[in-house]
Amino acid sequence: MGYTVTLRDRTAEYVDGADAFDHERLMTTFFRTNNARGAVDCWSVPLASFRTDEILMIRRVDDETPTVIGDSSLGGHAVQRGCARSAEQVDRGARRVV
Repeated sequence: MGYTVTLRDRTAEYVDGADAFDHERLMTTFFRTNNARGAVDCWSVPLASFRTDEILMIRRVDDETPTVIGDSSLGGHAVQRGCARSAEQVDRGARRVV
């Protein structure tokens, strides 16, 4: 499981292993909680942080399901499977999705 984060500059980042996120003042941080509740507590491990004002969209992704990066308004239509690359980098090497 993880999250795909689409940023203001239209890049997409995949946060692998995260099962929760929380807004911490100016930052949004993604955590691995290691519990069934998915609640962020003192035992949660922070994995990645992004400035909240730079985030356009956060999408939860199961490991078995490929992620479609972007839509027609964002200009991306590439398939990404569990790696941290921008939509533009994926577009160069991936097959196009119609």
